[in-house]
This record gives sequence, C-alpha cells and structure tokens, in this order.
Amino acid sequence: MAISLMADAFEGKIEYLQIMDEKGNADQSLMPKDLSDSRILDMYKYMVLARAADAKTLSLQRQGRAATYAPLVGEEATQIGSALAMRQKDIFVPNFRQHGVYLARGTPPEALFLYWRGYEEGSSLPREFGALPIIVPVSTQMPHGAGMAMAQKYLKTGAAVVVYVGDGGTSEGDFYEALNFAGVWKAPLVTIIENNQWAISVPRRDQTAAKTLAQKAMAAGVPGMQVDGNDVLAVYKATKDAIESSAYGPQVIECVTYRMSMHTTADDPTKYRSDAEVEAWKKKDPILRVRLYLEKKGLWDDAKQKALEEEQSKFIDDAVDKAEKFVPDPKSMFSNVYSYMPQVLQHELDDALKAGFWQGDSK
Repeated sequence: MAISLMADAFEGKIEYLQIMDEKGNADQSLMPKDLSDSRILDMYKYMVLARAADAKTLSLQRQGRAATYAPLVGEEATQIGSALAMRQKDIFVPNFRQHGVYLARGTPPEALFLYWRGYEEGSSLPREFGALPIIVPVSTQMPHGAGMAMAQKYLKTGAAVVVYVGDGGTSEGDFYEALNFAGVWKAPLVTIIENNQWAISVPRRDQTAAKTLAQKAMAAGVPGMQVDGNDVLAVYKATKDAIESSAYGPQVIECVTYRMSMHTTADDPTKYRSDAEVEAWKKKDPILRVRLYLEKKGLWDDAKQKALEEEQSKFIDDAVDKAEKFVPDPKSMFSNVYSYMPQVLQHELDDALKAGFWQGDSK
C-alpha cells in the first residue's frame, strides 16, 4: 500500500470586518454592545475635530508658521475608532500621522501645534496621556512598542500597548522583528496597520505580494484581521476586542483606508496617482458615513454641524495662539535627551549657562 508523505503543515485565514457602509447603514448584529448613540456622537465630533486641526496645521505650514507636516485627512475613522477603544491605562506608540489619536486621548492641541512649530517640548507629555512622542523613522516604533508591551507584562500592569505602523512600515525588518518578539513572549502588543494605500509614492501593490497586510502576522504566530479602516465602528470593535485578547498575546489589525492628501507637505501626490483614484475614495469618506448614520437617527442636522464647526474653530485658534506665544527654554535640549543627565552633558550645560550663549551675550 502506497504511503503519502504529503500533508498540510499550516493553513489560516484573515477575517474582514465592516459594520457601517458608505451610506451610513449599520449592521446592528455586529454593533459593539457598549456603543450608545452619545458615544457615536463623540466619535463623530472627534473625527471632525481631527480633520479641522489637520486643515489648520496644513494652512499654518503653507504660511511658514509650521514645519513639514503629515496630513491625516481620510484616516479619521482608523485613528478615532482605535483611540476611543483604548483604556486609560493603555499606552499608544505613534508614527508621524496619529494626530487624531493624540486628540482623542486628551492631548492638548497646543502641544501638537508646538511640535509642528519645531519645538520638542510639544512631545513632552505627562504620563497620564499614555503616549510616546511622534516617531518619524519608518517602523522604528515597532520594537519600541514590543519592548514596552513586554514591560507591561513583566510589571503586571494589565495595560496593552497599541502601536501604529503604515503599509510601507510593514516592509521593514523592524515590523517583523517586533512581531516575532511579541509573539514568542506573548506580550500585550496591539499593532494597528494604517494601510492608506501609499508609502509616499510607492503604491500598496508594489509593497508586497501578500493579499493582505494582516496575514503578515501569521508568520510570527500572531492573530491578524482586516477591517474597513473608514468605518469607525468596525475599527472600534476590532481594537477593543484585540486589547482584551492581548492579555494572552499580541494582535494585529489592518485598517484599510486612504490617504486623501499628500504624504507630507514636502510631497506632491499628483505626480504619482490619478485624480480618479482619489475621487473614488472620497465616496468612502469616513466622516460622511457617520454623519449620514446620525442624521438617519435624527441625532444630527445642519444647524448642529455649524455650531460644532464654530466651537471647534475657536478651540483650535486658541490652541494655535498658545503655541505661538510659547517661549522656549534652551535648557530643554540638555534635560530631554536622557532619562537622567550624564556628567559630560551636565558639564556642557554648566558651560552654556556660564557663557550665556543663548541670551545673546556670549563673550
């Protein structure tokens, strides 16, 4: 009798989740049990705020009042849905585009405007916000997140670490190394892949031959799933469930969304993508679908929208005013480098203070 030595060594699948479609229709059977109408209203308001703050920062950059900036427009559902799913004790590790997450976690907007004006003091946030500073090098935040997650497990804090990475970042070695480490040690790491279809000018299709980005988690023995990243309800549910499951090991969520604007203000997307592609994604606008949902339930109208925009405009303008009145303390370039100041740096600080070079009276 012939004996077959062929067998399946592994098989898996990636589930996809959408709760609310482009027309504001929601599948009530999938609706998270803890999401009341008032909570969904909060989600909507944060999404509108994130887009308004984004537009303001872009305007400031064009006026020379802010440095190079990475717009988030189009990705509000991914950011607000995941941010509001976090618990107070959880920690988030951003890359360079998670301004909406900062705002939803309670970060004063003036801190963000201060950062984009070029002052690192904007990144020096109190511990209660549970946030690392903005991290620009692609995917280097992944090992940071894995290490912090391992620390939470070691210290038995019960907290999860939520780390954000772009589609381009999943092509970096840091991404795989972090997942492999977290997978082996069952660290409470939740990775949000913010798949906005473009890594600067490189399209998603040229990043990888993988059918989904979520399936990359499987190589590290980590559960992965894909969600409609323009559906704030789906992102919220997936993140909340992943945070709860992270007590037993890491989780990966791929949020399929779209970068409606440029990669950064140093970029011109018209050079590499078509207007037709952008227009097609506009129909999937994450904010519009929530507004349609709220209007169908009689919870929103044009008058409320106008009042919200006026209130948020003043809130943002006040924050900009605070940021532009900020007077930096040059000593921060010494005090914010290490967790403690080494002797060699202390000597440099002492010499600088003695010379008074930043007061303009250096001898």
